[in-house]
Amino acid sequence: MGQTQDRGEDQRMHSALWWQDFEFGKGMVTVKKTGARVPLEPGVIGDVLTWLPFYAVVESWRLKGTAASAPRIWFAPDRPRPWYLIWAVIHAAGTRIADTPEEADIVFHFDDSTTSDATDHPAGLPAINRDCASIEKSHVARVFEAVFGYSLSVDPRQWTGPMVIKSEKNGAHDGRIITGPCEPQPGCVYQRVIDNSTERGLVEDLRCPSIGGHIPLVMPKRRRAENRFANTNDEVGVCETDTVLSRREQDQLADFARAMKLDWGGLDVLRNREDGRIYVVDVNKTDMGPPIALSLDDKIRVTRRLADAFLDYLHSGLNYSRNQ
Repeated sequence: MGQTQDRGEDQRMHSALWWQDFEFGKGMVTVKKTGARVPLEPGVIGDVLTWLPFYAVVESWRLKGTAASAPRIWFAPDRPRPWYLIWAVIHAAGTRIADTPEEADIVFHFDDSTTSDATDHPAGLPAINRDCASIEKSHVARVFEAVFGYSLSVDPRQWTGPMVIKSEKNGAHDGRIITGPCEPQPGCVYQRVIDNSTERGLVEDLRCPSIGGHIPLVMPKRRRAENRFANTNDEVGVCETDTVLSRREQDQLADFARAMKLDWGGLDVLRNREDGRIYVVDVNKTDMGPPIALSLDDKIRVTRRLADAFLDYLHSGLNYSRNQ
């Protein structure tokens, strides 16, 4: 019993000291878990200041408390920090973070690592993302090709012309366009260059939140072409899924999520302007958000929509019942 209490206290403390997730030095902020590095520039500080009002709203939801019948979710090996989308969604949904696995109704495998192992999770509980063991770019590309029937990957030794090179790692945002053929570098993947440009000359990524394979809404994220691979956006919209993706595409993306064993996460989808096909270029099982560039009202609206979908998934997809 003492070990259980200590584990709960450790996780609560770890959650409170969330700034210890970062290292600061030489003008960079480094995320310890993933190794992702972000320049400490005025724009980053501005993003934090833009995010704070939304954080305050979610804190107000959290402080209101929850009903005794609300699902209790144990997150392991990590507890989500306030900048993760699931943190906002669970508080909007009125669910609770369990302090120990023994008091939990549901377990959520939450790990920023590119590959992970959930074998130490408590048995007998409905589980979210427990079997999503890899989001390596090469694995994503293989699953994509198996589901959609056409390929994103290229062989750099055989490919002539422009291609994308990027790291296998989650959250690296280090993609760049090079010219093939060339010898492959260890730890990197090589992909087609997708023409996802808009009529206004921006490039557009479709962020598709996926909950049990269902995409409740789509957030088109647009930026200048020279910032194609950056983790910043010039503008972000909110669209009804049916206005952006066909029914067949939604079914394919649901099949893709199931093949990835992804119960909760974000899919980054590009539509090729040349032939209209969509490509899944990234999978995020610990996605951040909602995007900074959204207005506060849109952030709240998106979060509440996803909270409703999350509750539906808990009750129908996971067959969660407070009496089980």
